[in-house]
Amino acid sequence: MITRSHTKGDAPSTAVYSDCEKYRYSLTRVWNPDAGRVLFVMLNPSKATEIENDPTVERCERRARALGFGGFRVTNIFAWRETSPKLMRQAQAPIGPDNDLILKESILWADQVIAAWGTHGAHFGRGPEVQDLLLGSDRPVYHLGLSKDGHPKHPLYIRYTQVPIVWKS
Repeated sequence: MITRSHTKGDAPSTAVYSDCEKYRYSLTRVWNPDAGRVLFVMLNPSKATEIENDPTVERCERRARALGFGGFRVTNIFAWRETSPKLMRQAQAPIGPDNDLILKESILWADQVIAAWGTHGAHFGRGPEVQDLLLGSDRPVYHLGLSKDGHPKHPLYIRYTQVPIVWKS
């Protein structure tokens, strides 16, 4: 795995990629190491890096700050780097060989977990698989709303006034 770091504003930022760089396993920013940490588990990484945000990571950072956290991490149920969920679903191995390991480590890193992968989590039955992993951990798991089919909504278009809701199995 490749780990790259950069200081973005007031927050040291670290991203973990596969050796081939086709997968991004995590993106972490911490601006106050003495405050709590939140983990967002989303669908798949787009183009955000340790240096630059994409719109989704920008929203996660703003939400984490608004909720009073001192840092956040983004992981995904699929680690394949692709802007389009349709193209991500066409990848032969979109999960990534080290993704579950990083997910498990990230759950332990966080004080709170927010599931937020949206309806595309139905691909390969991956959403329910990760849901079981999250709810089986000792960390509180939240969402920002559920779709009609029970998928945790993606945060990009969710208002900041929406408080995280405890996810009960």
